Amino acid sequence: MDTQEPPTAIAVAVVRQADSVLIGLRPQGKPLAGCWEFPGGKIGSGESPGDAAVRECYEETGLRIQVSRSMAVVDHRYEHETVRLHFVEAVAAETESRPRLPFRWVPIAELGEYRFPPANAGVLQALKAGRIC
Repeated sequence: MDTQEPPTAIAVAVVRQADSVLIGLRPQGKPLAGCWEFPGGKIGSGESPGDAAVRECYEETGLRIQVSRSMAVVDHRYEHETVRLHFVEAVAAETESRPRLPFRWVPIAELGEYRFPPANAGVLQALKAGRIC
């Protein structure tokens, strides 16, 4: 009998502004501390990945975004939990707004200088190759 928990559904917003994307540093004391990540979080009951991405991005960064499309769904097992990441492509609705720390705009060409959680590898590769956004 399989007693494995179902994966935790997470919305991840890949927010683009010109040639940059929005990323933030995961805090110490949390799983994957010290990794950089795109804004996002758990998808609530009855909530779509796009709606969750909009909500989470605003809660974490103070920025309002507009989701343009679904990019990928990735299942990944970490030591602390199994996640199902719903990556969505988005743009900042207010181009003059600045995100709250620890989030910042980083040129896509510089993403290789940042350490991300392993589940982000495919989306990062596609971004750097210019295949998405």
